[in-house]
This record gives sequence, structure tokens and C-alpha cells, in this order.
Amino acid sequence: MSVAKKDADYQWLEEVEGKEALDWVRKQNTRTLDKLHAHKDSKTFKAQALEILEAKDKIPDGRIQGEFVYNFWQDAEHVRGILRRTPWEAYKDNKPQWEVLLDVDALAKQEGKSYVFGGADCLRPKFERCLVVLSEGGSDAAQVREFDLTKKAFVKDGFQLPASKSRVEWLDMNTVLLADALEGTPKTDSGYPMQVKIWKRGTPLSAATKVFEGQKADVSVSSLVLHDGKDDHVLMVRADTFFTAEVSVYQDGKIIRLPLPTDVDVKGIFNGQLLFANRSKLAGFGPGSLLTAPLAELLKGKTPISLVYGPTATQALDGVAVGKDYVYVALLDNVRNKVLRFTLDKNKWASQELPLDDKGTIHFRSVDEDSNRLLISYEDFLNPTSLYAMDGSTLKKQLVMQLPARFNAAGLEIRQEFATSTDGVKIPYFLVHRKGLAMNGKNPTLLYAYGGFEVAMQPSYLTVAGKLWLERGGVYVLANIRGGGEFGPTWHQAALKENRQKAFDDFVAVAKSIIAEKVTAPQHLGIQGGSNGGLLMGATFTQHPELFNAVVCQVPLLDMLRFHTLLAGASWMAEYGNPDDPKQAAYIAKYSPFQNLRSDKKYPEVFFMTSTKDDRVHPGHARKMAARMADMDKPFLYYENIEGGHSASANLQQLAERQALSFIYLWDKLGPAPATGKSAAIP
Repeated sequence: MSVAKKDADYQWLEEVEGKEALDWVRKQNTRTLDKLHAHKDSKTFKAQALEILEAKDKIPDGRIQGEFVYNFWQDAEHVRGILRRTPWEAYKDNKPQWEVLLDVDALAKQEGKSYVFGGADCLRPKFERCLVVLSEGGSDAAQVREFDLTKKAFVKDGFQLPASKSRVEWLDMNTVLLADALEGTPKTDSGYPMQVKIWKRGTPLSAATKVFEGQKADVSVSSLVLHDGKDDHVLMVRADTFFTAEVSVYQDGKIIRLPLPTDVDVKGIFNGQLLFANRSKLAGFGPGSLLTAPLAELLKGKTPISLVYGPTATQALDGVAVGKDYVYVALLDNVRNKVLRFTLDKNKWASQELPLDDKGTIHFRSVDEDSNRLLISYEDFLNPTSLYAMDGSTLKKQLVMQLPARFNAAGLEIRQEFATSTDGVKIPYFLVHRKGLAMNGKNPTLLYAYGGFEVAMQPSYLTVAGKLWLERGGVYVLANIRGGGEFGPTWHQAALKENRQKAFDDFVAVAKSIIAEKVTAPQHLGIQGGSNGGLLMGATFTQHPELFNAVVCQVPLLDMLRFHTLLAGASWMAEYGNPDDPKQAAYIAKYSPFQNLRSDKKYPEVFFMTSTKDDRVHPGHARKMAARMADMDKPFLYYENIEGGHSASANLQQLAERQALSFIYLWDKLGPAPATGKSAAIP
């Protein structure tokens, strides 16, 4: 055993596909899979997860484009997926007439590649040409190819880019805007584009004309084409940090910087009005408001800002969508959604609430810019997703389809409670469990959170978790800790940089609350989180190992003194701080999981999951953490999917395997449900 290794002694594991690093990965994968596949429920769990994920009666989530609804579909026969479309009328009546446009499985087989579909940007208003994004293994770096929807074929000598983190969008049929991150071009420290170019059809990439440029220290530069019902407007965005950006308009060959603070978030353009949200107080309006200003006035250097909607203390903007005649705003109110429709008449905004259930989560599935059609959905932890087609003018809704139940929810209930964090702030959390739960501290409980980047964690239908966890008597808890966006920008900003510990304290407060209530006890409590949530897992299990008996740590950030040097890490310094600054490094070092492992502490057996193809959060984080635990003789399991990107799964079969492994591990560590604690959903 060696516990005296320095941080630098583990850096060989940062060689993503180095032979020594991959040999180490294979060894750990074999050990983990041998153990978990030997579990009596291993085959059952994977089969049940796969049955749910590959079901043919899923909702075919669609995007309205012209007179069609476009859908990307995956099932057992289409593991990598197909892009298809159906007429709008047939779709909304749930009698789709699908026309297959692109078969990704066939393409991958033909070209011998592990393609993952990354979306298609189609040229309006006819939507006959698309820029299709394909990555190998699910990485962020992807290739782009022009596709003809009429001929259902890639365009010979059309717009095409090799794999990179470039971004491309249409300007017109013969012109695209290229945010260039190709090999040999200048890139930001985060590895993203630093220049935007105009690329004309039929010309080589080398002839593309640079029209906008940022700086190397920026996160990225990009273009954004917005349609306001009449005209297209081209915006250039120079993101100097993850949360701040200079916004300019590209007009008549000129770049015109808009006189707005860098911390506003552009939401769209409606009838010549630029819509944006503010992260700090602006023109007398509180953070997180939806604001507007005439674009024509902004271009003159004037800032006549007015209010569309100002959330209350319990609310947050959750989404803004622009239709032909209306603006739709999704609000979170104590972490539950409602949606308002806004109209503009004589410079005055009026609102009306959409007739939807407000006890769970509402998503804009598609809002048509050229009509008043929209697709919108509702779900909560126990109620399967319902998809509605809605007329924005009349607010008349039509049920398109409801997802069939994936687990037996009879006898289960949802409740919301609040824990008190170390500084007295009340932290909301949801619990999902059987009615009449025995408060005896013996209930296997899974606690999940994220807590970063102003991302709100909301109730969502627990498809696989419902089957593999709730039906078997487990309790599910979702914590809405600071760092997220559940209560707007201030909730997020409360846990930035030197205040990061507050997010961890909030999570621990929720854990202690459910233990104090005797919902569970440390030996029956497991936690799970990914990406920034993986950092949350690492920080809390190293600080409070006594509270947990299982930790699922997915695609995590763990070495926080080097995160900014690995892949896209530099882009997150606005969230965590800059480790090259001694003052900031000092507070980061206090919680960085990799540096805070101690040989004299007892830790729960942690299950690390990552992906070799993750080119956003480096797999070296998980590798180094596990290797250090091995050197300290601390228990852990490790699984690294060779492909999958930041999602750690490149197709439905890999996703089913990953979810099955997680729940096998959780049941093994947290124990079976007590004899008196069978779910009421189970006969």
C-alpha cells in the first residue's frame, strides 16, 4: 500500500487513450462487471430497463417545422435511431404517417462508425435542407453534413465539416455561419471557437471570411440567427465567461455592439422587441426578470428597457418561447411549473395562464415561430408524460398521447419538505414513497441532486427508477440545493466560487433531515449525481462519509485544482473559481475531493462511472480518484464505458446497462426493503 503519492503521480491517468491508462480501465471494468453481473437480479434489472427504454409506445417527441412534425426515434430495431417526419394534422390526432428520412443505424453500418445523432438544423421556411450533426461515440466533437430532405440523401459537395467543436447554422441556402473550432484554427482556452466566419457554397473552407473574433481567454464565440415573425436577425455572442457575454448584431457587414450588461441572457426577438433576462438588478428590475427593449433603439445605443414579467420570491423563469403572435413563459413556483401566454398591444404586455396542471413539470416541446401551434407536455414523479397540441390563439388543447405507465404507482405519494442548511436557509426537497411509510430508519433511500450552473432540478416521471427502485420499496428524494436555478439567479449565485461549500452543506442538510425524520438511516442511504453533481458526490462523501452507505458518482469533476486544464474545464471558472489564483485555489482546495481523501477515514464503497469518449469532463477525474482510493485501500467500484460522451451512453443498450448496474449496486449496498416496508404498489 502506498498513500504518499503526490497529485502529479496520478496524471498518467489523464492520457485518455494511453495504453497504460486503458489497461487500468479494463482491469477495473472487469472487476466491477464481474461483481455486479453476479448479483441475482442483474439480468432482470437490465431486461426491465431495456424493455422500458426500447418500448415502441414511447411518446415520439416532435419539432414543428412547416407542415410536418420531425422526430428522432430509437427502439430495439433502431438502436442508433432514425430521423423521420409526419404531417402535423396526423401527428396531433395521434395517427402519425411516418416517413423515414435518415437511418443512423444503416449509415453507421455502411461507414463502419459508432455514430450518435446530434440533431439537425433545417433551413426555414421550406425546411428542405438540413445540417446534420453526427459524433462518434457521443463525444462533443462532431462532424456536420448537409442533408437533402427531398432526396433523403447527403448533398454531394455540400456543406461538410470534419469532427470538431465547431458550430454551423444557416444564413441562407448558399451561406452558413461557422463558429470555427477546426484543427489549425485559433481556439479559446476552453477549446471552443474563437472566430465566426461566413462560408459560401462551393468555396473551400480556407476561403471562409472571418466576421467576428473573441479572445483566447473567452469561453467561446458563436452566432445566433433569430426570427421575429418578419425578419431574421443575426447576433454575434462573445462569451467571456460561462454566464456573461457581449451581444452584438451583424448587419450590413458591420458588427454593432448592443448597450446591454454582459450578464443578460437573450431569450428571443418578438415583433422587433429583444427579449432577455437579467442576472443582476437592471433598470430597477430585480434579478431573474423577463425584460424587453426595441432592437432598433438598442442599435442606436439607447436602452429603453421595460418589464414583461417579474417573478416573486418563490418563482424563477424556467423557459421562454416565441411564437408567431405570442410569447410563452414557463415559471417555476416552489419548483413546480405554470405557463403564461403574453401578448403585446400598444407597448403593454398582458398575460394569461395556460390550462395545464401546475403540480409538476411542464416542457415546451416545440413552439412554431411561423404559426400559433405548439406542443407542450406535463409530467411529475408518478404521472407519465402527457403531450398536448395547443392552439396559442384559443388556448384549446388536444391530448396527443400519454406515455403508458412504466411502473405500478398505486399507493405511492409525493410530498415536498424543507431542510434547514447551516446558515439557516430553507432548502426544499421532494420525497416519493409509499403511503404510510414506516418511519423506522430502515427504508432504502436514494438522494439525488445537482446544484450548479443555474440548472433547476424538477419533478420528472421516474420511468426506470420507478420500476427498479420505487416498485421494490425504495424511497426517492430530490434535493433543490443552492447553485441550481430553482429560485432564479440569486439561488445560483449563492453557491458560486468561494461560496461553493453552501451547495454541499445544503445537500448534507437534506440528508440529515430525512435521517432525523427516520425516513432512513446512514446504512440505508445512498446518493447519486453526475457531472457537477459528481463533484457534489465527491465533496459530500469525503466530508461526511458517516452519512452514506452508497455513492453513485457519474462523469464527475473531482480534481478541482486541475479541472481548468482538462478539456472544457476552463469554461467553468466562473462557477468554481480559478485554481491558478492562490486565493481562489485556497478555497477550492478545502473541498476538492481528490485532494481531500484521507487514509485514516472510513469511506463507503463508491461507484464511479464515466466514459472514455467524454470530451467535456475528462475521464481522468474519476480515474485518478479511484486510483488514489485503491492506493489507500479504500473500497470502490469503477466502470468506464468506452463510448457515450458526457452522457456515458451512446445508445439505448448502453443506457440500460448503466442504469441496471447503478440499481444493482444500490440495492446491494442499502439492503432489501424491510418486511413491513413493501411498496403498496406490490401485491
